[in-house]
Amino acid sequence: MMRTPGGHRRFALVKIERFANKSRQTGVVTALMPVVKMSWAQQAMRQTLEEISHPEDKPWLMPVAEPSRLQHRLLGQKLMGLTLQYVSAVSNHELLLEEARQIGVAYGRLALEDQMSMVNALQVTLFFRDMLVETALNLSPAARLRPEDNLRLTRCINQIMNTVHLAIVSAYDER
Repeated sequence: MMRTPGGHRRFALVKIERFANKSRQTGVVTALMPVVKMSWAQQAMRQTLEEISHPEDKPWLMPVAEPSRLQHRLLGQKLMGLTLQYVSAVSNHELLLEEARQIGVAYGRLALEDQMSMVNALQVTLFFRDMLVETALNLSPAARLRPEDNLRLTRCINQIMNTVHLAIVSAYDER
């Protein structure tokens, strides 16, 4: 790029064509990624709420006292927000994974207080993971995600949820 005496920018034609070609290849996806990620998060929450509204086929959704239910809900919301941050982050993955670990430990301790078995505690979070992955795989075709973007999204979900699952187990091991 060069500037004219009047301060206007001038770009070489080769660079403009290279930029245009790259934008054609990824422009829609790149521009829509924040919207797609937010839409993914909203769809995942909606699908999760729909699924848990029918607890009869999910025995691991045992009834817990209201104060504990509120804490579970707050941890779930925090985890969803953290997952969205993690999926969107280009750096600070280790800090976000540490926060996921802390959420997992808190969830494990809460499950222990509720006298929930480790299997049931993990079933709840595996269910949540399934909802996240299924939603990612079923994103609207209008999102036009490339396979590598969907793979990255799925890997991010798996990384953060693996951290949470291992932290839940560690909370059970502490007792």
